[in-house]
Amino acid sequence: MNIPLIIGIVVVVVLVIAIIGIYNTLVAFRNQFKNAFAQIDVQLKRRYDLIPNLVETAKGYLKHESQTLEAVIAARNTAYTAHQKVGGDATDAAAVAGLASAEGVLTGTLGRLMAVAESYPNLKADANMRQLSEELTSTENKVSFARQAYNDAVMKYNTARQTFPNVVLAGMFGFQDASLFEITNDAERAAPKVQF
Repeated sequence: MNIPLIIGIVVVVVLVIAIIGIYNTLVAFRNQFKNAFAQIDVQLKRRYDLIPNLVETAKGYLKHESQTLEAVIAARNTAYTAHQKVGGDATDAAAVAGLASAEGVLTGTLGRLMAVAESYPNLKADANMRQLSEELTSTENKVSFARQAYNDAVMKYNTARQTFPNVVLAGMFGFQDASLFEITNDAERAAPKVQF
């Protein structure tokens, strides 16, 4: 038998197994961060559905605050459009950044709505408004936890993708860096106060 041939075959087999292992690891991590983004997606859809109901309830009480209500609806629509651009593809860095920015603006306008609503005792006492506010608070908490889980999964994926020799194979197989879901504007970082 030819010893160099056997050694060559063993080396090729080990390399193939290593490449398969790296590929499968990257696929698993990519699927984890896509699943984590899907969890954000679910909560954002719930949030988008709650906001029009909240605005409708407040509309009767806040007749003199139409600019605030319009700003909330405009921010909600912008965030919804950004959400549609992502379309569940968390690998599109620009779309994820646009969504994070739009969500930050929406959070800020919701905070202003809640601050204005605080000065209307009848609105604060409205049972429907209280229920919607509680649901929105719960949804905001779920969005925060989902973002954290997503960012953790993205970090794991990006770390696996960027380590050697994975980085070489990731480029060959089309694994791109994933973007964190982060708010870059300090004013947008403030969570809305949703209390009645």
